[in-house]
Amino acid sequence: MATRFIIFLFLFGLAEYYSFIVVRSALRTLPPSGRTGVLILYIILTLFTWSGFLLFKQINWAHLPHMLRNIYVAFTMGFIIGKLIILLVMLGDEVRRIFLWIASLFATNASFTEAYAPTTGQGITRSVFIQRLALILGGTTLGGFLYGITNRYNYQVRRVKISFKNLPGAFRGMKIVQISDVHSGSFDNHHAVERGVQKVLDEKPDIIFFTGDLVNNKADEIQPYTNIFSRLAAPLGVYSTLGNHDYGDYVQWPSQEAKVKNLEWLKDTHGKMGWRLLMNEHVVLEKGEDKIAIVGIENWGAKAGFPKYGKMDAAYDGLHEKQVPFKILLSHDPSHWDAQVRKEYTDIDLTLAGHTHGMQFGIEIPGFRWSPVKYVYKKWAGLYQEEHQYLYVNRGFGFLGYPGRLGILPEITVIELV
Repeated sequence: MATRFIIFLFLFGLAEYYSFIVVRSALRTLPPSGRTGVLILYIILTLFTWSGFLLFKQINWAHLPHMLRNIYVAFTMGFIIGKLIILLVMLGDEVRRIFLWIASLFATNASFTEAYAPTTGQGITRSVFIQRLALILGGTTLGGFLYGITNRYNYQVRRVKISFKNLPGAFRGMKIVQISDVHSGSFDNHHAVERGVQKVLDEKPDIIFFTGDLVNNKADEIQPYTNIFSRLAAPLGVYSTLGNHDYGDYVQWPSQEAKVKNLEWLKDTHGKMGWRLLMNEHVVLEKGEDKIAIVGIENWGAKAGFPKYGKMDAAYDGLHEKQVPFKILLSHDPSHWDAQVRKEYTDIDLTLAGHTHGMQFGIEIPGFRWSPVKYVYKKWAGLYQEEHQYLYVNRGFGFLGYPGRLGILPEITVIELV
């Protein structure tokens, strides 16, 4: 822990050092009074953001005005990450300088000196160009995080068709809508949430699945929105599971009894909204002679630090005897698929998960998709296939931590089985 803290201090100290150099360099053309004023403002903003970051747990964020809180958190994250980008650019230039210095020790002709002249050919030194590039990238990052606040309720409908040879005839063409990771404790706009729920209903799904994290930590967070989510309905029902945040593991409770009571309240809320919460169990849907099974387990994460409450053996109890040819699994954490489902439960045809949010930050354009979360989760958004089994990872309906979405927008998934 001490080593990590030292690395953390060194890394961000270096980022602050290079950022100050870059900002100071950009202000050289200003008159002395203006340069001093901007530098003082920059230092104040730096102290302001780090104070909030280091004292995050001591601040009562719930009592701050929502918009002020959102802007502050977005600015802090953008400011700090922007400085890390400046650090990367400047370190890259330092590596270039070291390489050129070593190469110059062995160079004997003038062509080398000409090829690596310290100017860009446009009247400025290469170092100044690098500093300006770093400042532009850092500033763009800060602006992007502030802009992302406007996208936190920008629900996108993503449509997927999946073909299964063993899908019973009566269920062909079945339309599934999946939502995940509501995180109701982060909401601050009832009308916007209602608009998202209406988008689900407009799809006229045959069945609706919710794959965990209804709240950030406590059951009282969802209570102001139960009338909205109670509107979700479908001919074959609404089925749900729990995510890692639903258990209240990330907050301090006055007693274990209080924690248990909170979880029971949350489970009861699922029922009051008309959702069938699957707690390591299954249901069989029948249409005439045809059957499919919906298997739902509690949170099961393969990554360190995430609980394994899910019990597939309990969820499967009695299922084999029912001779159901097609099975859908609801499991919050997508790491469960590779770690257990594909190895031990090869009769699961489709697994629906969430959890990653696509980190609420990334790039998605035709032919290219990237988010930092890919370095933690191999399956982090969209559809995946291994042999005859499929996994779909929903990008999340809500938001957590960063009060916005930058590049990875909130998702309503429409899956048609064909």
